[in-house]
Amino acid sequence: MAKCKISGRKPLTGNNVSFSQKKTKRTFDLNVQKRTIYVPELGRSVRLKMSARALRTVSKTGLMPYLKKRGLRLKDVI
Repeated sequence: MAKCKISGRKPLTGNNVSFSQKKTKRTFDLNVQKRTIYVPELGRSVRLKMSARALRTVSKTGLMPYLKKRGLRLKDVI
C-alpha cells in the first residue's frame, strides 16, 4: 500500500549487507511528513500526509494543479 497518497510512492525493498556479505531483507521507507497546506481555490487549509518529494512539487506548482495532473481529487488524498 502506498504511504504517500498524493504521489503514490511505496517503500522500496532491498538487502542489508554485512561485512561477511550475508544478505537480509530490509525496507527503505519514505520520508513522510504531515503538513498543513493552504489551498487558495478553496479558501482554507488542509492537513495532508505526504512524502518530502511530493511536498517539494506541491510547493512549486500548487496543490490543486498537482492533483489535477495526477488525475486525483482532494477527497482522494484527505
